[in-house]
Amino acid sequence: MKRIAIIFLFFLASGSVYSQVKETPVNPVEQPSTTVEQQLENITENNEDMETEDDSYLQELTQYQRNPINLNTVDAGTLKEFRMLSPIQIQNLIAYRSILGKLLSIYEIQAIPGWDIATIQRIRPYVSVSTNMGMMDALGTRLRDGDQSVLVRVSQTLERSRGFLADPAVTNSYYPGSPQKLFVRYKYNYKNLLQYGVVGEKDAGEEFFKGSQKNGFDFYSAHLFIRNVGIVRSLAIGDFTVNMGQGLTQWMSLAFKKGPDILATKRQASVLRPYNSAGEINFHRGVGITLAKNNWEATVFGSYKKIDVNFNAADTSSNLDEFVSSLQTSGLHRTKSEVEDKGAQRQLAFGGNLSYQLKRLHLGVNAVQYSFKFPLVKQPEPYNKYALTGKSFGNYSFDYSYTYKNMHLFGEAATTDKGYLAFVNGLLISVSNNVDMSFFYRNISKGYQSLYTSAFTENTYPTNEKGFFSGITLRPASSWRIDAYADVYRFPWLKYRVNAPTTGSDYLVQLTYKPNKVLEIYTRFKSESKSINYNPEELPLNPVVPQPKQNWRTQLSYRVSTAFTIRSRAEMVWYDKKGAAAANGFLLYADVLYKPVMKPLSGNIRLQYFETDDYNSRLYAYESDVLYSFSIPLFYGKGYRYYMNINYDFGKRLSLWAKWAQTIYPDETSVGTGLDEIYKKHKTDVRLQLMYRF
Repeated sequence: MKRIAIIFLFFLASGSVYSQVKETPVNPVEQPSTTVEQQLENITENNEDMETEDDSYLQELTQYQRNPINLNTVDAGTLKEFRMLSPIQIQNLIAYRSILGKLLSIYEIQAIPGWDIATIQRIRPYVSVSTNMGMMDALGTRLRDGDQSVLVRVSQTLERSRGFLADPAVTNSYYPGSPQKLFVRYKYNYKNLLQYGVVGEKDAGEEFFKGSQKNGFDFYSAHLFIRNVGIVRSLAIGDFTVNMGQGLTQWMSLAFKKGPDILATKRQASVLRPYNSAGEINFHRGVGITLAKNNWEATVFGSYKKIDVNFNAADTSSNLDEFVSSLQTSGLHRTKSEVEDKGAQRQLAFGGNLSYQLKRLHLGVNAVQYSFKFPLVKQPEPYNKYALTGKSFGNYSFDYSYTYKNMHLFGEAATTDKGYLAFVNGLLISVSNNVDMSFFYRNISKGYQSLYTSAFTENTYPTNEKGFFSGITLRPASSWRIDAYADVYRFPWLKYRVNAPTTGSDYLVQLTYKPNKVLEIYTRFKSESKSINYNPEELPLNPVVPQPKQNWRTQLSYRVSTAFTIRSRAEMVWYDKKGAAAANGFLLYADVLYKPVMKPLSGNIRLQYFETDDYNSRLYAYESDVLYSFSIPLFYGKGYRYYMNINYDFGKRLSLWAKWAQTIYPDETSVGTGLDEIYKKHKTDVRLQLMYRF
């Protein structure tokens, strides 16, 4: 009776909130939230305009839709992988269950402290409440009753670029393969307990079953991943990712950085995760195992694989044997030089994690060690003074987290085998039901270097940076949300194209209005300032000057009916507004989305116009795509773009997706640069995907 009274009083107090959580049908393919779209745009912008090919996050969302998380039995580890709940919200759920027992209804999640209506609406398609705890699934059940699927994807740019038109008789710099990009994946998945599969991928311009690729695909991947068998928390064989601490030592999975979700400063994931994406870089190939008993958890892994590098032959003039000048991360093997760099280096990696969990306290130690066949030798430039060198190196760290009432503290302290240190510490505070705050401090020495990492830093990798981030989220009413952050940082040593120690800052304010499930409007202003070399007059010394940039964006989404949604965005950018390199740009687009419930046909269309003065004033826009895929093109110059997506389900087993996208530059005579240059005013991309489930 006491429990019922507590829930009843909460519902009376929440009023309108109760009416917004309903048992509505869930479309099997949900679009990422606007917050996730912004985060993916930020990753592409900060990663030198390279889109991530890690689609594991989108795969997980679809899997959770097909097999929702049971909030009565789920553990904290699975909720961390879910990525939609903050550490405080996770602890509040665990505490709520321990005090009041199992949830009686999905509506009861509104009574969990810190679970606001926006969070509930976001996670609703992926969670359920069941009072049947069930038994551990037998091995035979896992092997027999899982979901199997085969996915085939073909992409192509219709216009031929210079790499395909070049004459092989007069140059070695050309693309000998076909212009199609191919991706094939077979996957077996039983809930979240057993998963295995294989992947094959070929990029445009790479040969297929001939020449340098006589074995077919340029990239193959295979994995077997088992969870929760006795004391074995997870077992990985084949390709897998490793995520430890807060990303200083190792973090291979997709990780977000600065954005409107100010509580995303903390890294959350299991140490071992299966890998079956098209990216050819951020994964290990070998064996890993996690054992757990009582409050202890231990992980060990070993990996051996070939990696792409810029390989240099022996240099007698400098008494250097064969060495590697840099690591390649594109995964492209089209031209003769790219093929020669493929797998030229041998990488042995091993390490592990030992953690202890006592109620709300987590302590962990992490280590990873690398050994290479050929030494890494960087060019003798000043900014390379502290770069990775040699044939072996290691990273070691200690991480912690502790939840006290409405506060969550976390951090990591790391070192290299050369003694260079790195520290990150964060604090999340749920001040009240409508106010959250986040603080994050990092101090990473100029000599700290690591591989396959993604910490919450301004730099792409954690090195040579000191900074302090603070953010706040305000929900003054159920329909309004204000997100804001400020980040100030300093780079103590030189960087590429930055010939002096520099400082920078980044500020964002975003206002979101969402009165119901039909309408959502957000507007944001972002201002940042970084310093780079600027020397248009070709002086003997490159001056380092600050380059401020401001963005203003407004986006609207309105559901016209149960089947149709319209969406539009307007964005402007001002680069170095009052300086010598001043440039402006703007972008406008309008979307129409058609997604009826329980109908086989769905699709969307976008019309877009953009105009910028130069590359510095470029803009980015997330685009819908085929299942498990997305694209975030960059736009500069003046042009138009449109695309169309279509999805048709031939019953429950076979599904088809198709995309047509074209960008038109009316004032240009060619598109692209180098071997990717197209001698036309437009570029047309097509994509076709089939999935068969059995």
